[in-house]
Amino acid sequence: MFTVWAPDASTVSLVLSGGASVPMLRGDGGWWSVEAEGTDYAFSVDGSDPMPDPRSPWQPDGVHGFSRVFDSSRFAWSDGDWAGRDVRGAVFYELHLGTFTPEGTLEAAAEHLDYLVALGVEVVSLLPVAAFPGRHGWGYDGVDLYAVHEPYGGPEALQRFVDQCHAVGLAVCLDVVYNHLGPSGNYLDSFGPYFTSRHTTPWGPAVNLDDEGSHEVRRWICDNALRWFREFHIDALRLDAVHALVDDSPVHLLAQLSDEVAALAEELGRPLGLVAESDLNDPRMVEPVAEGGLGMTAQWSDDFHHALHTLLTGEVAGYYADFAEPGVFAKTLTQVFLHDGSYSTFRGKDWGRPVDPARHRGWEFLAYTSNHDQVGNRALGDRPALTPGQLAIGAALVITSPYTPMLFMGEEWGASTPWRYFTDHTEPELADAVRTGRRREFAAYGWDAAEIPDPQDPETWRSSVLDWTEVDEEPHAELLRWYRDLLALRARNDDLRNDRLDSVGVVATESWLVVSRGSLRVVVNLETESAEIPLDGVPAYEVMAFGTAEVVAEGVRLSGHSVVIFAV
Repeated sequence: MFTVWAPDASTVSLVLSGGASVPMLRGDGGWWSVEAEGTDYAFSVDGSDPMPDPRSPWQPDGVHGFSRVFDSSRFAWSDGDWAGRDVRGAVFYELHLGTFTPEGTLEAAAEHLDYLVALGVEVVSLLPVAAFPGRHGWGYDGVDLYAVHEPYGGPEALQRFVDQCHAVGLAVCLDVVYNHLGPSGNYLDSFGPYFTSRHTTPWGPAVNLDDEGSHEVRRWICDNALRWFREFHIDALRLDAVHALVDDSPVHLLAQLSDEVAALAEELGRPLGLVAESDLNDPRMVEPVAEGGLGMTAQWSDDFHHALHTLLTGEVAGYYADFAEPGVFAKTLTQVFLHDGSYSTFRGKDWGRPVDPARHRGWEFLAYTSNHDQVGNRALGDRPALTPGQLAIGAALVITSPYTPMLFMGEEWGASTPWRYFTDHTEPELADAVRTGRRREFAAYGWDAAEIPDPQDPETWRSSVLDWTEVDEEPHAELLRWYRDLLALRARNDDLRNDRLDSVGVVATESWLVVSRGSLRVVVNLETESAEIPLDGVPAYEVMAFGTAEVVAEGVRLSGHSVVIFAV
């Protein structure tokens, strides 16, 4: 049975790959259906050219091609003993399939799963896999949200990848984008009111969550999320930029999705997670729906990133300006948000709400030194220009924090490769608009347009592919050992796995800081020269260090750009 929602259409036909056109019958609610034999198909609405299915499970010929039937039940799963994983507190590793390996496929990525396990990773967090235009791209301009990008291997390859992850004890989080769709291959408007002019977003008209016809649009989104959990055994979804899901309905889409995912988790007998990217700085995001919250399992904390980035790099341009004041990092380490009702100069208004440590735990928030946005959205896509010691400091402050830690692929060895913004649009006008827009955006910050990598140049993608030969070379290998040791320490130490926000103490100056985590002290020298740093107790022994540390009368002498963890 072929079905499609097209509430305003007068006629809808099923078009099969051989050219046959079969009229469809209108049913209740604007749904059309017909029984037919075929695997590759499209729909014609009121005599239009054939268009892919809005719920296409497979786009083997790209976003402009015919859809293909996919029977997800045919895959022979071997993860029957997989009990799932509560992703709160688990170690995330964010990776982009197209640049994680030179091959850029799910199959190639699977060859590195043992490496991730040895590193200490617990959740593989995939950037979007929904079908998008061309071969190379970030995936945030996807248009066929039910399909898996064919160059990555298609839908069965994703099932196989998840099965392989579960076999070695790794959960899988999948990035999904429900706040907008890309401009190329987006045929949804031809089928029905998937968008509304009632609200706008940075990408144009908003996805229709509260206007006429929104019930079916909301079902299109919720059914998509449930499908990843049920048919692909995904463990968690990372929801992109949920602040752009503009919804004035009595029940917000996120609350609806939370309730439906909770019901499915009970049915499947394993935990299912929803991790939000939100710019709102509002703890309501992770509060239960029954208590007036939106029910997300966890959310990213960009304030923590910005404070740590400013602490290590000294950058104060743009939104980093607010994070340069003394005490900012200490606040984000213990209270999550800097802007918790205070004035945000970047936004030009008071922003956010405070996190109540009596109600919220640290594991509800993800902490990181970098991620795909914070690297890729820089003009050159450059990773932080830090010394090995500074990179080690950043890792220590994230991994010993009370938050859920997340790594961005390659950071664990200080990868020299950038991660740039790249696209592969075939339409010349769109390609030129993307190129021009990128250069105009950074020209406003004083960049020469000629310095900005061309997103359409294949070299921009190619330069972003990880160089795996670096893992065995110094100083990369030393940093990688540090990450492994840190993650191993976190896994076995109860003090570091205590996610109570009031369990963290911080003493800081502009030159150094000491973080207290139970019986452990994380001592950091931010300066290039050695320094004596006072401690509140006599170190019993050194647990691990990056750099050299010497116990002195009132504390420890630490070499420049170094970090040591003591037990006291």
